[in-house]
Formats: sequence, structure tokens, C-alpha cells
Amino acid sequence: MVIQITNFINNVFMPTSNHIESYDPSNGQLLCKVPDSGKNECDMAIEAAAQAFKTWSMTSQMERAKILNRIADEIEKNIDELAKAESQDQGKPLSISTNFEIPRAAYNFRFFAAAILNHKNESTELPHLKSFSYTTEVPSGVAVLISPWNLPLYLLTWKIAPCIASGCTCVCKPSEFTSLTAFLLCDILLKAGLPQGVVNIVFGLGSKIGNDLVTHPEAKLISFTGGTVTGNVIRKVTANEPAKRLSLELGGKNPGIVFQDADLNKHIKAIGNSCFQNSGQICLCSSRYYVHVSRINEFLDLLVKHARGMVVGDPFDKNTNMGPVVSKQHYDKVMSYIDQAAKLGCEILCGETVDEKPAGLNSNGYYILPTVITNLEDSSPLMQEEIFGPVVCVTTFHEEDEVIERANNNRYGLAATLWTNDVGRAHRVSRALLAGTTWINCFLVRDLNMPFGGFKDSGAGREGYPYSFEFFTEKKTICVNYA
Repeated sequence: MVIQITNFINNVFMPTSNHIESYDPSNGQLLCKVPDSGKNECDMAIEAAAQAFKTWSMTSQMERAKILNRIADEIEKNIDELAKAESQDQGKPLSISTNFEIPRAAYNFRFFAAAILNHKNESTELPHLKSFSYTTEVPSGVAVLISPWNLPLYLLTWKIAPCIASGCTCVCKPSEFTSLTAFLLCDILLKAGLPQGVVNIVFGLGSKIGNDLVTHPEAKLISFTGGTVTGNVIRKVTANEPAKRLSLELGGKNPGIVFQDADLNKHIKAIGNSCFQNSGQICLCSSRYYVHVSRINEFLDLLVKHARGMVVGDPFDKNTNMGPVVSKQHYDKVMSYIDQAAKLGCEILCGETVDEKPAGLNSNGYYILPTVITNLEDSSPLMQEEIFGPVVCVTTFHEEDEVIERANNNRYGLAATLWTNDVGRAHRVSRALLAGTTWINCFLVRDLNMPFGGFKDSGAGREGYPYSFEFFTEKKTICVNYA
């Protein structure tokens, strides 16, 4: 049965006459009809958010925290339904949706509910002037929250939770490729008792309605997670509106560095996850690996063995480690890089063009085998551009200074992974790398109290606590004379 998605504006489900078709990536069949919204729907949603801001911004922190916790409760009650929808819509294994991504969506609300209750302001006293000063933070207004297709509910709630905890209201625009869990979230918001207009969700093509959303005069804040090209468009179209505040989490071409003392047998699973988790469709994945020349053969043997041991298949099969990529469009993009590797004379050690796809795999699904490529120049597009698929490029290095320079020689600066048993080297190299997050002997371990964001073309601003609150609020200083 094809699912009919509708916009959610002012706590009302609002159908549209035009639709976009969204397909199940595991079999290529039509899954959803997504609203093809236009300027009218955007204006209605932002106006609803602006009206709601007048009252929501005046609610107490305790009241907001209670509602955030109720939203988390409702997500947890519906984990199975949400997880199934996420896996069918995006293609990730059901085990990952059930055990990680949907629980993390609930935790996003619980985390920021606790954070807003424990958030402290600053105060100072000037006794000789018989005065003291303190700070307070006030919500900034309506936020436009644009989220990507790779971690749909996880990253949408990562934006909504701090926004409404801060006292702001929002209009959300999920990806047209993965709209299903955002649609299911609407009913959860109603059950949790969220007041009208605090969260509005408008579905559609970013190329069609993105400009209407981010340039609207009432949109005071823009939080976008997605590609660097789109992020730069948002920068450009809002350049003449300096009062608009931007938070941009953009692309990454993240280096992994394996030093000669790395414990490869211990860490090969984590290294494999850094390459292939979510079919490589995580902006934090390490898609270019630099391996000390003395360990390259051992590294490649272990990584290829790991890749070939991954079960690529139906997201609903309990044995599946890796599902399809999100869409036919994205499948074609990733495969174009693999085809390019063959034309450039690179060596493809495993995966596409080398290994047979598993028997029984749906031929209409968008499946790509985990692929390891070597014999590349640093200047190659495969080493410089974000592929965003289950493809890792591997090369060698000799010296520490050399690999730092090569790892930094890229337009992006989102994340990095280091694999070494030398604590001094780990700290030294992590400080030298131009990356917003560096993992040492691990991958994707996230403390939400730490800042998240990137250098260079990987974005602007930081998310997490207290950084998200700083984005959604304006800080005021109040001075009192007590003489």
C-alpha cells in the first residue's frame, strides 16, 4: 500500500494536490507519495510558527522540559513502528533502526529536556560600585530546520529538541527521499500535547521551497544539515540578511590514519564501521585511509576480509549488516565513482566489479557492495570528493608530518579517525588535523555535551550542549545597582 504523506501545519494535517514519489530502496517499489509543497505552504507554516512563538517563548523551562519528555515517551512507545518505517524508507538494517537510531531520537528530547532545566546563567558582582550583573537568554524566534536523508529521524529530532527547549518555534523540511518517520513524528507531537504551531513540518523539494523558507522575513534562524553545495547556496541567498543566524553542518571527506603501532586485530571492526556503517552514508565516515607503509598489506588483508564478511541484503533480514543506498539517483552517483576508479587505473580489491552480489538480492534494489580501492593519487576525485557510499580509498604514508599535511589537503574538515597506541602521537596529530571531531581508536562515539561541527567547507557553527542553546537564543546582560 502506498503511504500518503501530508504536511503538518499548526497541528493540522494538510494534504496537497501535487506529490513527489518516493521509493523503497530495497526493491525499487513505490512507497510514499510526498507533498510537493510550494510557497503558499511555506508561508502558512512560518506564519503559524511566528504566532506560536508569542506564547511558546514565554513558557517556563519546566513546562518545556515536561513536553520534551512526553515526546520522548511517545517515541519509545512506538519504536517498532518507527524503526520499520525508517528501514523501509532509507534502507538501513532494521537492527540499527531499532537499537540505535530511533532510541537516539528519543534521547535527543530527553537530553535537551534535562539540559534546559540544568542550564545556568552567569553572574558577577562589583562591590566597589555596589552593583551586580547577571545574564539571561531569550529565544530568538522562528527557526527553519532542514534535515538530510541519511539519518532521518535522528537528525531531525537533533534539531527540533534544542529549538523548542530554548523557547523557539520551527518549520522543518525533511528530505523528500526519507519523509516517512518525520510524518509519523507529527502524530507523536500531538499525543505529547505540543501546542499549535510550535513545530510545523513541510515536505517537498529543497530546490523548489528551500529559498522560500530560508529567505522568509520571519525566519530568524536557519539550521541545515546536508551537502556543501546547498549549504553555500543558503549562505549566498541570506548574505544580505545579516540578522539571520546560520548553523550549517555540511559534507566531509574524512581521513583515517593508521600508524605503525596500531592494534589492527583489535580495531578492525571499528575501522570497518568507519568505512561502511549505514552503507557509508554518514558524513562522519572515514572514506580515505592513510596507512603506514609498514602495515599496508596487513591492513588491506584485514579490511578486505571484513568487507567481504559483511552481509549485504534485505534491511528486514536479521542477518543483514548493510542495506541498499537511499535512492536510484544516489546509487548512480556512487557507482560513477567506482567506474571512474577503474578508468583511472586504480585497483579495486573487493566489492563492485570484483565480487558477485549475494544470491537472492532484489535486482531492483539499490545495493552496492562494500568496496575497497587502492593505487590512487591524492589529487584523484576519489580522494578529494565526498562519495557518501560504501567506498573507501586506501593509500600509504611514511612520516607523521607528511600524513598530517596530506590529510589536511582537502576542502573539508569535519572528522578524522586515528589508530595508534602512542598517546603522545594521538594528541599531537589530533591537534594538528583540521577536523571538528577526531576519534582515537574508536568511531562514532558521541558525547552530546561536546561541540559538533566542522572546519572549512564542512560547515559553520556547533551543535550540542550548550552550543545549540547559544544558537537558538540571544544572551542579555542585566545590571542592578543595590546601593
